[in-house]
Amino acid sequence: MNLKSLARALGISKTTVSRALNGYPEVNVHTRARVLAAAKEAGYEANPMARSLAVGRTNVVGIIYPLLPSDLGDPMFLSVVGGMSAALEKSKMNLIIAPVSAQNELPSYEQMVRGRRVDGLVVGRTLVHDERVAYLVKKGFPFVAHGRTELAQPYAWFDYDNEAGIGLATACLLAHGHRRIALISAPLELNFARQRKNSFIACMSEAGLAVDPQHLVDNTLDRRTGYQAMQQLLACTLRPSAVIVDNHLSAVGAVRALLDAGIEIGKEISVIVWGSIEDSLVGSNVTTIDQPDAGGAGAKMIEMLSALLAGTPPSELQVLWQPVLVPGSTVGYCRD
Repeated sequence: MNLKSLARALGISKTTVSRALNGYPEVNVHTRARVLAAAKEAGYEANPMARSLAVGRTNVVGIIYPLLPSDLGDPMFLSVVGGMSAALEKSKMNLIIAPVSAQNELPSYEQMVRGRRVDGLVVGRTLVHDERVAYLVKKGFPFVAHGRTELAQPYAWFDYDNEAGIGLATACLLAHGHRRIALISAPLELNFARQRKNSFIACMSEAGLAVDPQHLVDNTLDRRTGYQAMQQLLACTLRPSAVIVDNHLSAVGAVRALLDAGIEIGKEISVIVWGSIEDSLVGSNVTTIDQPDAGGAGAKMIEMLSALLAGTPPSELQVLWQPVLVPGSTVGYCRD
């Protein structure tokens, strides 16, 4: 049975039936109940495309993403996306991921917004100064940023507390007697990397310690660059007794470099990694700063986006979750 047949059987207009099925408030309660009962009895199901056109919605949430080769094998990325997908399925909505080149990222946002191809967007890997976020705010287009950026206007964001997480890692190493602590960072244009580095330097300063510039290595976001960063630290005249790696993607390479160099991790050099890594790849029970419930984080962002679409102001949709220190075997007391 189609909409026209259902309306004819009920003796009311197609417009009224459509509005009753879609929950419009101008349809009175008695009529809505009558229409819903008749639709159920007749086994009527609305055409999703027609319904979307009628209410001005696509029922699609989008992610425009310059995918790295490591992303598709990254359990954390897949868990977040899985959480988003599961939350959207419950609402009978869909998720699309549009892979783009880095240079075409902003034009892709502009094209998506102009065509209203999605109801809302999730913006990943936020930058310190993020033109994507600024553009979406200017256009008034619904989005949730997975991470923060330096922007005066309010916007909806979800993040983990980068300063607190690095504070946990630094405090742990200081408590084990380490004073020569190094930091391997992701590219510093990424907001999380900048916040984590600033927090590390502040924590060391509060402890009365200056950081050796040679012990700060950035621009690492995969195994190869992580491996090279650790090799660079091992080549220092005065090498660090402990290393914090601020992202799990480069951590696998960093830990592998220590193992290949014959370093006894946790005794000769201690290591703490932000984010869980596959221990089988590095052969160690790594001490981590963990971002709990990655799937739940994905679901939370969809919940926030739904609230935004329902009219909640962006300033009321800013969520900061706390990371936790998960002890492993890669931290030990400093030998010197």
